[in-house]
Amino acid sequence: MPSTRDLQRRIRSVKGTQQITKAMKMVAAAKLRRAQTRITEARPYADTLGKVLGNLAARTEHDHPLLEQRDGGHIWLVLVTSDKGLCGSFNTNLLRAAERDLEVGRWAEPELVTIGRKASDYFRRRKWKVVHDERETMNKVSPEDGPRLAKMFMQAFTSGQVDSVWMMSNQFASLIRYETVLERLLPIEPPVVQETSQQGPSIDYLYEPDAEQLIDELLPRHVEVQVQRALYDSAAAEQAARMTSMDAATKNAGEMIESLTLLYNRTRQAAITKELIEIVSGAEALGE
Repeated sequence: MPSTRDLQRRIRSVKGTQQITKAMKMVAAAKLRRAQTRITEARPYADTLGKVLGNLAARTEHDHPLLEQRDGGHIWLVLVTSDKGLCGSFNTNLLRAAERDLEVGRWAEPELVTIGRKASDYFRRRKWKVVHDERETMNKVSPEDGPRLAKMFMQAFTSGQVDSVWMMSNQFASLIRYETVLERLLPIEPPVVQETSQQGPSIDYLYEPDAEQLIDELLPRHVEVQVQRALYDSAAAEQAARMTSMDAATKNAGEMIESLTLLYNRTRQAAITKELIEIVSGAEALGE
């Protein structure tokens, strides 16, 4: 049985840890509010852009390099994780899902683009090739990160370096839930045309300067928006996962403190009882 001094030391240590986890929960909650605001503002823009692009593409025969479908298996898999830990299974679930897809041979010639320190550290020791590494991007996502990465992906695709680009990231759903999502960035999926009702008028546009130039402008912008949206989604999901994890850690620390305090009181009482028995026994022995 541990001594009372050891138990006091452990209780002080757990209380210190509890203060840290409580502070980290508060910081994650503050960051989550900002990240949640960004993603709620970005999603309507991305959805509307996709609808406009679908209606526009359905009314023109213009071909674009970003729409070219290829049969090759040389792909880039973009993995978006966090730069820091202490966020539960946020990174673990995504990395295991990616490794499972790679192991079963979903793609013939996969190469990795890791965004986030956790993905970089994980796949640095694996057999798959990492062609690009971003270790500080997710620490503070800026509006320039999405367009910068999207241009790199589009350059690799249009030059023939890769046949397709896929992205796997965590999508923010609520404060207690996020989903691991795998989507194809390039070539762009054929946009879904919004069906018009038979009673309402069909949608048409007046093109200025023309439909081809609009598509040439909107398709790259669509890729940039999707990448930026994935970064914002991952940042919000990370803070939500960290807040939930730190809240659970704080509660577990409180339960451990209660258990150690109870054990400390029992140990202390047993030591006092033992000393009293020794004193009484010694007094009786002297009296005899």
